[in-house]
Amino acid sequence: MLRYIPRSLRKDSNKRIPGLASCVAKQFSTTQSLLNKTSIPDASEDSHTGQYINTITKPFTVTTYARPNVVMTHGKGSHMYDLENRQYIDFCAGIAVTCLGHSHSKISEIISDQASTLMHCSNLYHNLYAGELANKLVTKTITSGGMKDAQRVFLCNSGTEANEAALKFARKYGKSFSDDKYEIISFTNSFHGRTMGALSVTANEKYQKPFAPLVPGVKVAQPNDIASVKDLISKEKTCAVIIEPVQGEGGVNTIDPEFLVSLKKLCVENDVVLIYDEIQCGLGRSGKLWAHSDLPEEAHPDILTMAKALGNGFPIGAVMVSENIEKVLKVGDHGTTYGGNPLGCKIGSYVVDQVSDKEFLSEVEEKSEKFTKGLSKIANKYPDHIDEVKGKGLLLGLQLKGNLDVGDVVAKCRENGLLVISAGMNVLRIVPALNIPNEVIEEGLDVLSKSIDDLCKDPKSTISQS
Repeated sequence: MLRYIPRSLRKDSNKRIPGLASCVAKQFSTTQSLLNKTSIPDASEDSHTGQYINTITKPFTVTTYARPNVVMTHGKGSHMYDLENRQYIDFCAGIAVTCLGHSHSKISEIISDQASTLMHCSNLYHNLYAGELANKLVTKTITSGGMKDAQRVFLCNSGTEANEAALKFARKYGKSFSDDKYEIISFTNSFHGRTMGALSVTANEKYQKPFAPLVPGVKVAQPNDIASVKDLISKEKTCAVIIEPVQGEGGVNTIDPEFLVSLKKLCVENDVVLIYDEIQCGLGRSGKLWAHSDLPEEAHPDILTMAKALGNGFPIGAVMVSENIEKVLKVGDHGTTYGGNPLGCKIGSYVVDQVSDKEFLSEVEEKSEKFTKGLSKIANKYPDHIDEVKGKGLLLGLQLKGNLDVGDVVAKCRENGLLVISAGMNVLRIVPALNIPNEVIEEGLDVLSKSIDDLCKDPKSTISQS
């Protein structure tokens, strides 16, 4: 039950917001789906959703997000449901997080069991599941053909925290040579997080400018342009290079394997740590356990960061390091209160078992092919407005041209019952659950095609006027 209703709403019973529990209960009792029956705009201001957002959420929530009038209440598998009893096909999985789908029965069981046993004990002590998760991450990574020098794991709570730890570890390594060896190279269109260190290597003025000055010593190179790295790298000053093998937020851009081989060679020659940020593209999303798993060993990283899919919605992140990094770290160099808690690690251990399974990964590749064929069909239908299909595995994007705005497509899809998200460079990003059923893929692609078609037929849209 909602515990606070503004005085203005209490005076008028007709404006009262019903208890949230009763709204959700009504949804579960309703069997008729609104999906694909008709296009339904986001909830109005006087709906239950509008009243809840305007009286309970907005007045008490910091203004850091621009969100539509949608309140999600529950999900199952690759579907989500909102306060207005609308059903959505989910092609975004909480931004590549719920890799095994919403309300996964085994994960729910793990949460229930561990919550009644031991949720947290701090890093003052060892616990059973932190060690198990670290062990699995290292051994399964090596078995999968990823990070050949993987040795130790630091457990934390998010992707940003993982990248912060990686940057600290890399600087500690650099300072083992010289106090001047602290500079870091990142790349345009990258995204590594929003805390000060991670933000400093996220080369996007929109994110960085309001918070400058940032952490000093960051240089920005061009992806797939090794000459741009050679111009910046220095054996005396550079301690690390950080890159996403597949850029997610920046536009679903796959980095060329040849470039990554050359990049690692440059790092070795200059005693520089190579960090792969696989927070979005790792843990099965590429069709391999890691996006770099199909690269030759000479392109493997010294540090690997991960999060998102690792907890299927429970906050957890991790950093995997090689022996060269491990040997410069000392007790007290880094820490975390919640990181490595038994509950998150028990979930992570289960997720790693699933996403490292060969049959599971084979099915991810099959689903990727189904998506790619469907998206290519849509792109071919609108060649004047869609440039290409991008990405790898189930981290895919439609590169839209300037006459079709990605925000319009996202909104129209939501109106038609499909959740998709945007990425940089005017790209429509698709990152569904890795186990999304084939029939849901087909249904969602139909909705996407219909949504773009709706924009074409709408006389007010920019696409129809081009």
